[in-house]
Amino acid sequence: MKIKEIIVVEGKDDTVKVKLAVDADTIETRGSAVNDSVIDQIRHAQATRGVIILTDPDYPGQRIRSLIADKVPGCRHAFLPKSEAIEKHGRGVGIEYASVESIRKALRDAQYMDKEAAEQITKEDLVAAGLIGGPDSKTRREAVGQKLKIGYVNGKQLHKRLIMFQITREQFAEALMEVLEEEQS
Repeated sequence: MKIKEIIVVEGKDDTVKVKLAVDADTIETRGSAVNDSVIDQIRHAQATRGVIILTDPDYPGQRIRSLIADKVPGCRHAFLPKSEAIEKHGRGVGIEYASVESIRKALRDAQYMDKEAAEQITKEDLVAAGLIGGPDSKTRREAVGQKLKIGYVNGKQLHKRLIMFQITREQFAEALMEVLEEEQS
């Protein structure tokens, strides 16, 4: 599978794993302190070929993703579920631990974010759906995030991500229904 866009990853091990999965070029942020030189490279890549951001499904990865998205608008975002990016002994989380197929799927499902999208789903909807403030909220958020291909986020970030990805009430309800049905079985 050849990818035209340049894929932004965190480090060398991520690049190695991505190149096993797809034929693509990468830019490495080399950690969470993304410097201006790297941002300039990403801006140039976005202007010439497009960019897909594929960071680790953890707090530092989310921080890097947000920083890049703020400074380089128009990037696509690929998400790996945390469960598919855990080192086999459970000591680490990262792209480098994911399977080749998981990486391919995440890249195929990459989406654009739109911070200016009209609000469709309210925070009250998220509370009513048991995605915020309930005993199983974290598990349910993770499952809904996978269904909607927006990645795992905490309660505060879920609302923002639903808006940025322009998730409609219908898409949200469908994903939630699937998750609730899976919980029942």
